[in-house]
Amino acid sequence: MSITTVRKGSAQSCGVLARAGCLAVLVSLATVLPAPGRSEPRVQDDTLIRVTTPQGTTILVELADTAEERAQGLMFRQFLAKDRGMLFTFSEPQHWTIWMKNTRIPLDIIWLDGEKRIVHVERNVPACHLAGNGCPQYQPNQKAMYVLELAAGSAESLKLGRGVRLDFQVPNPSVGR
Repeated sequence: MSITTVRKGSAQSCGVLARAGCLAVLVSLATVLPAPGRSEPRVQDDTLIRVTTPQGTTILVELADTAEERAQGLMFRQFLAKDRGMLFTFSEPQHWTIWMKNTRIPLDIIWLDGEKRIVHVERNVPACHLAGNGCPQYQPNQKAMYVLELAAGSAESLKLGRGVRLDFQVPNPSVGR
């Protein structure tokens, strides 16, 4: 079966015996392929984590909890909805450095400690279009266990600042992550 056939959504092209497997591939691809006209991957809502602010606002975030997912981050995205983001998780607190290489949208970057309290915020971090490794790096003043990336301006509109505690549950880490 070719990916081209599957991407067109033609489950009928699968053999009768392979139909269940073909449908599983179609569902898997639907969770990672960009929606038409956007470079933001379509992510199923049941794979997103709900982050709740003290005011009760919910943000749906993608989880980046492997080295590969953290390295990719929000690179190459053209759009990030105001109620969406990405949550980076780490196994130990450190001064985790973030950079905007190949990130095409401005972001607010929020570092949180193990208690899920904000320890540092970088607001309105611009997209970086520099070639090579010339993009600026951003680092918190304190060690952090989590980094939350939101669309630029979200931290201000949601009143997210140092000391604010966010509420979310991350799945138990998988072995080898």
